[in-house]
Amino acid sequence: MQTEFARVQMITQQVRAWDVLNERVLDAMRRTPREFFVPERFAGLAFADAGIPLRAGQHMLAPKVVGRLLQALDAQPGMRALVVGAGTGFVAACLSAMGASVRAIELHAELAAAARTNLKQIGRASCRERV
Repeated sequence: MQTEFARVQMITQQVRAWDVLNERVLDAMRRTPREFFVPERFAGLAFADAGIPLRAGQHMLAPKVVGRLLQALDAQPGMRALVVGAGTGFVAACLSAMGASVRAIELHAELAAAARTNLKQIGRASCRERV
């Protein structure tokens, strides 16, 4: 129950406050369990208004930035999307929740493996390591 409350607060206080008003984007972010994509050691920051450090010097974008990105892309059902630099897969999962057919690639093997696991766990998109 606390997780759901935190997710709603993230949407209303961070994402909407940054002029992300597209209901399809907000719904996709509501339905995508961000906490699954955050490294365990940063679990308490899953819904924070901050980027989250990942391995290989990468980071997960802050929720408001993801919201703005998704709103600008305006993915529609049936569209095809390629996410370059998948990280742990959160953006790919959100695009998939918006109805896009998503492929994601990630340069760093460890992150690609995490993205594959995360996306498979929630049944969305796919990720490949760049070879």
